[in-house]
Amino acid sequence: MTSIDLRVSPKTVQQQAVEKLRGAIISGMFKPGDRLLEAELCDLLGVSRPSVREALRSLEAERLVSLIPNKGPYIPILTWEHATEIYQVRAVLEGEAAALAAGRSSAEDIRAMRAALQEFEQSVQDDDAAKQVSSTARFYEDLFRLSGNRIIEETLTGLLARINFMRGKSMSMPGRAKVSMQEMVAILDAIEAGDSEAARRAAVYHVEQAHQSAEKAWQDHAGQ
Repeated sequence: MTSIDLRVSPKTVQQQAVEKLRGAIISGMFKPGDRLLEAELCDLLGVSRPSVREALRSLEAERLVSLIPNKGPYIPILTWEHATEIYQVRAVLEGEAAALAAGRSSAEDIRAMRAALQEFEQSVQDDDAAKQVSSTARFYEDLFRLSGNRIIEETLTGLLARINFMRGKSMSMPGRAKVSMQEMVAILDAIEAGDSEAARRAAVYHVEQAHQSAEKAWQDHAGQ
């Protein structure tokens, strides 16, 4: 299991517990099908069992955790049909988010997003899958924020979290990470130019290509 510091400070324990567990799930520390043992989570987080249970209930509402009677909490396993639906919704919402961001970005915003892409490029050279996912997440956090639409931001953040494990598998396909970099640069270039329709097209194309790569990764895994 990947070593991640999950301990929280006494202040805002409940919210920190949720954020720490969400981050562990998104980072891949906990993978689809993994059971989440309350006693182990109490030790990792340094909080009480009631706090862990409340955190798990919050994450269940986000569909990052499933709570099954008599079985306990676990990380849900995504079907390919469900994943396809998520990619379809992503294409629509990310296209809209990019189009909205094209009219709202500042020079500072662009610098921050380019920094995330530079980190992504370095992680590709280093073959660091975890850094690839985290730098991509930073890029999209800024993109969604720039859309100025909190519903789009909240919805997409939840959708990406639910398929993050699959995104990592997709990115591991030969050549995909470098192509993904080019696609994200195209999105950012259009946003910087203030071209809403070009940003929309670039964002939709990126999701469609990611979907195809994820499908290939899924098929390869199923054939093993």
